[in-house]
Amino acid sequence: LCPCLLATAAIASHHHAEAFSPQLQSAPLPLPRSVAGATMSSTSLRLAADASQSSATTIESSSSSSSPSSQPDAPQRSTKTLGLLTFDLDDSLYPIEPVLRDANEVFVRTMKDYGYDLEIDDIVEAGKRIREEAGPVRGTAMSHTEVRLEAIRREMERAMLEKKLMECAEDWATEVESLTAPIRQSAERWARSAVSQSVVESIYSAWERERHHSAERHLYPEIIDALRKIKEEHPDAIVGAVTDGKANPMLMVFSLAPFFDFCMSWEDDAAGRTEFFKELGSVDGNADLQWIYRAAYDKYTEIAETNREMKGTKGGKGGEEDGSGDDPIWIHAGDDLAYDVGGSSSCGARTVLLDLDAEYGQTAKLRFGRDAKSPSWNTASEDELENRRVMNDAAEVMVDKRVGRLSVLPDAIDEILKGG
Repeated sequence: LCPCLLATAAIASHHHAEAFSPQLQSAPLPLPRSVAGATMSSTSLRLAADASQSSATTIESSSSSSSPSSQPDAPQRSTKTLGLLTFDLDDSLYPIEPVLRDANEVFVRTMKDYGYDLEIDDIVEAGKRIREEAGPVRGTAMSHTEVRLEAIRREMERAMLEKKLMECAEDWATEVESLTAPIRQSAERWARSAVSQSVVESIYSAWERERHHSAERHLYPEIIDALRKIKEEHPDAIVGAVTDGKANPMLMVFSLAPFFDFCMSWEDDAAGRTEFFKELGSVDGNADLQWIYRAAYDKYTEIAETNREMKGTKGGKGGEEDGSGDDPIWIHAGDDLAYDVGGSSSCGARTVLLDLDAEYGQTAKLRFGRDAKSPSWNTASEDELENRRVMNDAAEVMVDKRVGRLSVLPDAIDEILKGG
């Protein structure tokens, strides 16, 4: 998940066992039968603090992978059908650090093209102030686009104001500090009117375009081969992206687009995002992390139904049955314990934690690990980071498979389908 948006989980350390607890829903998600009987309920999840009960399996290489069928006394298990495979994007399919660096460099150049000598740190600091001014819930729930657009406008207005005050001081043959309040107020009104919204949006668009271009340049080396193998082995599976950031694989036409069928972003539903952060701040620590995954599952069922109509076939909930009477299952893969593993598992998905080797350059370990150090572009407070660590610890029990290299992702998926 994109690291810029971090949850504000207002819970004390003695609530670790209840750090991640989606509430009961009045209209539960129609889950595939193959996951409906899993340890975690489809409509409510209360994580136990005893991590020793976790059934997570670490897969380091294809040669070290094992399946239940290799045990002589184990009964033969039928292989399930993969119906839906969803991915997180940032730090899951490519490293976010160099991607943001490239996008920020383009941002600075574009600002200069419009006559503004601003650095990316100015925008980051402005973004922090905007979130603080909006309050703990509303500020954290603001989308990346909202914050960045407002930060760009504010910094442009600040630059225009400084320019106008200097001109006024020269006209009055005085220092800027000596200008009267009415003159300053007039200069502020002028600065606000001098900044064009179309220019603000143009600068932001340049940043977002480079973000996608850079993501394509920095894709993890094995991901295309892994996706190609998954598509070959599961040709009828629907593949989607679920992200809290601005990335969209459908826009990465030279790399990821051919492998994806849809993309769901946290920015698509402002009401759901705001409600989520309100619940995180509740006294009992309950928070509904299901809304974005419900939206993804709804999109899956819509696409699957269309596919069935075109083929003239019938199937179960969301996809075609595999002939064994079981509905296809849903697997979600991502690097974030709380959002990717916790959120998707509570909706019935099986999970693959992309806990990749150091060479991949993931930032989650840096932000939430034991010796965490927040990156310069991160706008979260220390309290937010600590609360997020609590949520991550609580979500550990929901990891089905853990991989250190993307080359073994197809093997992890196969093991899940085989019941491993």
